[in-house]
Amino acid sequence: MPITHALAQTSWLIPCYPLIGALLSVFWSPALIRRTGPRPVGYLNLVTTIIALAHSALALSALWHQPVQFLELPWLQIADLDLTVPLELSALTLGASLVITILNLLVQLYAVGYLEMDWGWGRLYALLALFESGMTALVLCDSLFFSYILLEILTLGTYLIVGYWFNQSLVVTGARDAFLTKRVGDLILLMGVLALYPLAGTWDFSELARWATSPEAAQAAPLPLALIGIALVAGPVSKCAQFPLQLWLDEAMEGPLPTTILRNSVVVATGAWVLVKLEPVIALSPLASGLTIAIGSISALCGSLIAIAQIDAKRVLSYMATAFMGLIFIAIGTGQTHTALLLVMTHAVATALLLMSTGSIMLTVVTQDLTQMGGLWSRRPITGLSFLVGICGLVALPPFGGFWALLELLSGLWEMERWGLVGS
Repeated sequence: MPITHALAQTSWLIPCYPLIGALLSVFWSPALIRRTGPRPVGYLNLVTTIIALAHSALALSALWHQPVQFLELPWLQIADLDLTVPLELSALTLGASLVITILNLLVQLYAVGYLEMDWGWGRLYALLALFESGMTALVLCDSLFFSYILLEILTLGTYLIVGYWFNQSLVVTGARDAFLTKRVGDLILLMGVLALYPLAGTWDFSELARWATSPEAAQAAPLPLALIGIALVAGPVSKCAQFPLQLWLDEAMEGPLPTTILRNSVVVATGAWVLVKLEPVIALSPLASGLTIAIGSISALCGSLIAIAQIDAKRVLSYMATAFMGLIFIAIGTGQTHTALLLVMTHAVATALLLMSTGSIMLTVVTQDLTQMGGLWSRRPITGLSFLVGICGLVALPPFGGFWALLELLSGLWEMERWGLVGS
């Protein structure tokens, strides 16, 4: 068996590497080890992230242009209860895992210098590893039930990482509000998850897609399908900071900037990933699809207008993320799942670059007020170039990725309007 094929079959290990790093970080707690300090934790988690990145890259090369493979990991079997974790191994899921590990590695390298003298260095890297483990597991998981559990773990991680500097009142308030706001969407999502199983008989995303095209789904009553569809949309609304649950992302900016890079680029898109997987079920109800489009449209418009009015650098980028996630919701509501995934990837890379450039400026001038900044090109040309590339990626200037993603979205909307499919 070729080594790349063996690595593809053991892709379930990818989330385990950063999880091991996070667990081993406990031994560098200030209460246990005082001589070395917390710095070994950062280097340990950098190594585990590099291993996860290498495994993702080799597994992706093995499954490139190959059919989708499914792997089942037995977890809990008691009496008639059989909880088996299904995994989807494909170029898409492993490509998403590769993007997550690359961005996490960049964030960890960025944090080495940005928070060099911070007293909670070890705790920061343990939380970054927890996020990496949860997100890579989420993109590989083929079950709505286990995806919900992973989203709950990421919600807990958001609370802990936003409240990183817990001795500041604004930080504590931001962490609390972020946690409670997400809980609203999570509770409604749980209702949809539980109500969907008796109707479809499965929680696997691949099986749900087949069920959605079956005669049984076509014969189901419209009201239950609409209620379930709305409930399934509600969870991603809070995760992706969409209207009316968007304010938590603004308050979450009280956390360290390296965590903001990861949260605004990939963590905030985890809800969109689950929504893409659920698109066949949501499409069964015109009401749920229309609600998705309406929420995305309001969030994109209001997020852009609010971002224009801000003078705080972090707040601008916060509402920009809300606006871009709104475009992804529009793509999902109109059935353009491929476009939605392209928008997710484009947003992740461009936003990470923008936040890293912004953090470099803030660290130098010790302010977040945009009105007090200027002269970037003459003083920081490399940072200015990075900032310009990130902006071009978001505003759809060719040949950057945002141009092709938004062009595909507009082309899809044009064709649907042409054939009278929008709003039907």
